[in-house]
Amino acid sequence: MKIYPIETGNFKLDGGAMFGVVPKSIWQKTNPADSKNLIEMSMRCLLIEDGNRLILVDTGLGNKQSDKFFGYYYLFGNFSLDASLAKLGFHKDDITDVFLTHLHFDHCGGTIQWNADKTFLESAFKNAKVWSNERHWNWATNPNPREKASFLKENINPIQANGQLNFIHRNAKDQIGFDVLFMDGHTEKQMLPKITYQDKTIVFMADLLPTVGHIPLPYVMGYDTRPLLTIKEKAAFLKEAADKEYYLFLEHDASHEICTLKHTEKGVRLKETFKFTDVFN
Repeated sequence: MKIYPIETGNFKLDGGAMFGVVPKSIWQKTNPADSKNLIEMSMRCLLIEDGNRLILVDTGLGNKQSDKFFGYYYLFGNFSLDASLAKLGFHKDDITDVFLTHLHFDHCGGTIQWNADKTFLESAFKNAKVWSNERHWNWATNPNPREKASFLKENINPIQANGQLNFIHRNAKDQIGFDVLFMDGHTEKQMLPKITYQDKTIVFMADLLPTVGHIPLPYVMGYDTRPLLTIKEKAAFLKEAADKEYYLFLEHDASHEICTLKHTEKGVRLKETFKFTDVFN
């Protein structure tokens, strides 16, 4: 097995929305905001080369939305999914499996693209199975008013129409080759890959832990549908991660790729941050 971080692009979101009830005077110490109260975010994906499978975890925002849509998210930097794959000698046609942690647009938007003349939407990964889970799929395709703006039909419906949709079940390792943790605080049945690699455990954090600034338990996004459940899920997971020395892969932290945790008098806190290549060969 070989694993690679894949940078698909950077964007900005409102810092208040990202930290919920935590005051700006506190959260800006770890996640400084600009004059518009926006903080920098990444859309960092994970590529897993395992035998004859090439698995991409999440796909970023994609590029099919309108200029007006992208104008809300202040994209910056030069990263792209295509360029990141090409740097490693891969192409989207090489991907055998796309694993989507959940179907919010910044995690799945790159799965579907316009065809060459922009007359219809097609799969960006024509040779891949696309993995979700049935509970989350039903949740996303019948969205509640709170999440409706994050579940975009053009990102979701073509996956099923193309015949690529597959559902992860509780025996996830038999299906996709790694364990999956299911979390319900952010959205129904978000899936976090848990991977054993080079004698270490990597957990892809998706939106359970967006940045290192979100480690304290009350630091929960305003986007979460069940914030008290997020706190409960975080408490249990962060304790386990500190106890077992997990390496946490951060999808949204623009400054840090990997972090580890430690127990302190104030609870679980940040231990160290790393570049992926600092830890893994």
